[in-house]
Amino acid sequence: MSAKPASLKAAPDNPVRIGQIPCGTGEPLVFIAGPCVIESEELIAKVSERLAEVAQQLRVPMVFKSSFDKANRTSVHSFRGPGLDAGLAILERVRTATGLPVTTDIHEAGQAEAAAEVCDIVQIPAFLARQTDLVHAAATATGRHGHVINVKKPQFIAPEDAVHIVNKCVEAGNRKVLLTERGTTFGYGRLVNDMRAIPVMQQLGTPVVFDATHSVQLPGGSSTGGQREMIPFLARAAVACGCDAVFCETHPDPDRALSDGPNMLPLEEIPRFIEQLIQLRSLVNEFLSRK
Repeated sequence: MSAKPASLKAAPDNPVRIGQIPCGTGEPLVFIAGPCVIESEELIAKVSERLAEVAQQLRVPMVFKSSFDKANRTSVHSFRGPGLDAGLAILERVRTATGLPVTTDIHEAGQAEAAAEVCDIVQIPAFLARQTDLVHAAATATGRHGHVINVKKPQFIAPEDAVHIVNKCVEAGNRKVLLTERGTTFGYGRLVNDMRAIPVMQQLGTPVVFDATHSVQLPGGSSTGGQREMIPFLARAAVACGCDAVFCETHPDPDRALSDGPNMLPLEEIPRFIEQLIQLRSLVNEFLSRK
């Protein structure tokens, strides 16, 4: 595949700057981490402070992530979060207190402007990535604020078809686009990762994020299950394949988490997880330098 497919209307930025952090070809591996949902301000403060410490100790670029609303829960009775205004206020305080860039996901076009004003990255969930109005609104708003849009590749499309997502973002006025690989639907109750998706989507010109936690989901039933023990294996494979960033949700006590507990890495395991991936990234860069 050529570096600029005929159907790509304009080249996106690469590397992409997330605040002061460059993400993309030849840059350090970026980590996007935090609890799935904003359960409380106390939890968010605890986790963000710890992640900031780890980022400083290991000298790695880190972005803090948490959702103000989990609008795609299996059950109508499931915890969803504090909502747009309260959630963004908490994320803004994280950004000020820790110095970390922040990101969250949106589900409606009307949320785009408020989220883009606060967040360095606005994320589009995989199930919503084909919603043109939502993608256009997010790309327009993030472009206006000089921020980044991260679109998760839907579980039901081929990686090369993500070119249409990139085109929508660029035509809406934002070339600062990230694409995320998070698994592909395989029958019922399983997601699989085709690691070819990483270099294929990189051929579209964007940096590619690997979502190590949602990739281990086991969809179906009354609630979504997961295999958190598989997170390190998939993350190592993705870094070996050249991904530019790793997305990993984390929680001090995942078994008591209010959303996606089975898919989150315990906070205490984050330093070793990052150290291993940094070593792999160094080896990958060494291989590339020999070409």
